[in-house]
Amino acid sequence: MATTLARIMNPDMTKTSKTSSHTLQDVGEAIGARERFIVASHARPDGDAVGSQMAMALALEALGKQVTVVSADPPPEVCRALPGVDTIVIGPTVAGEWDAAIVMECGELARTELTGLDGTFAINIDHHLGNTLYGDVNYFDESAAACGELVHDIIGALGVPLTAQIARHLYVAILTDTGSFHHGAISARTFDICSRLTAAGADPAALAHQMFDQYGVGRLKVLGAVLTDMRLVGNDGVAVLAYDDALLTRSGATLDDLEGLVNLPLASRTVQAVVLFKTAAGEPIRVSLRSKGDVDVRAVAGTFGGGGHRNAAGCTLESSAPDACDALVTRVVAAVNAGAATAGDGDRSMGT
Repeated sequence: MATTLARIMNPDMTKTSKTSSHTLQDVGEAIGARERFIVASHARPDGDAVGSQMAMALALEALGKQVTVVSADPPPEVCRALPGVDTIVIGPTVAGEWDAAIVMECGELARTELTGLDGTFAINIDHHLGNTLYGDVNYFDESAAACGELVHDIIGALGVPLTAQIARHLYVAILTDTGSFHHGAISARTFDICSRLTAAGADPAALAHQMFDQYGVGRLKVLGAVLTDMRLVGNDGVAVLAYDDALLTRSGATLDDLEGLVNLPLASRTVQAVVLFKTAAGEPIRVSLRSKGDVDVRAVAGTFGGGGHRNAAGCTLESSAPDACDALVTRVVAAVNAGAATAGDGDRSMGT
C-alpha cells in the first residue's frame, strides 16, 4: 500500500529483521486493512515507548484512522509536556472494540500489564533480543538503536510525511533509548534518521534540555544518597546500587528522578557494569543492568528470567530470596571477566 514517494524514500520495502518473517509492506497492509487501533507499550514507559507510541498515533490519524494510545502507567514526567501525551489513557484495562493493537517495545504481550488485549489482532514492533514474536504481524529488528527507528521506517512505508510533531516524538524516542547517543547499537542509520527528524522540525538542543534538565532538587538529593552508598566489587569493575521507597521519601524525590541513575557509575574508567536494585515492601526486587563494550548483561538477565540488550537489560527477583541478589552480582562480575577476555582494555573502555 506504500506510495511511490514512500518507496523512493524507503527503497527496500521488503526489508525484514534478522528473525522476523514480516516486512514493512506487511505492516503497511495490516494497517491499511483496519480502521480502529489501540497503540500500547510496556508498563512503566520510558522515552522510547512514549515517543514511539505518539509518533505512530499521529501517523495513523493522518491516514484517517481511529486511534487510542494506552498505558498501564503514566509517562515519565519529562515526557508529559510533549504534544498529545496528555491524551494517553492510563489504566490497567483496555476497553472498547478495536480492529488491532499496535504493541511497541514488548518482548511478550504480558509486558504491557494491560488486560483486554488478548484475542486482538496484534502488530508487534520491537528491537529487544528475546522477543517471542507473539504478534499476528511482527516487525522486529534487534539491530535498531531504538524502537523509534522502526516506527520511522513504518511511517515512511505508510507514505505519511514527517511533520514537526512526529519528528519531535521520534527524536525523543531515539535520544532517550540511546542514552544520549552513548549505546553500542547506534549506527550511521541512527544519525541519518535524526538528520531527517531535525530537518522536519525536531530541535535537538531544546529536546535534550526538556528530557535531561527539568528535574527538581529531589533528584540531586536521591542521586547523592544512592551514589554515597554505592558498593564496588570485582576489582572495582562492577558498581552495585540500591534504593527503596523510604529513600525516595527522605529525599523528596519521585521514581522519575531516578531516570539515568544506573548509567552514572559507567563514567568511571574502571567500572564496566552496573547493577541497580529497586526494592519496595511486599514487591519483587526490580533489577536494572548496564555495561560497556563486550560485557553481556543481557545474558545475566536471561538467567533470572529477564532480557534486554547486551549493554542494557533487566530482570525481576523475588523479594523473599535475598541470596538471589548476591548470585546475580556474582554473575555480573563473571560477565565482566569474560568481557575482559574477549576484548583488550582499550576496547573495553569504550561504550556506554
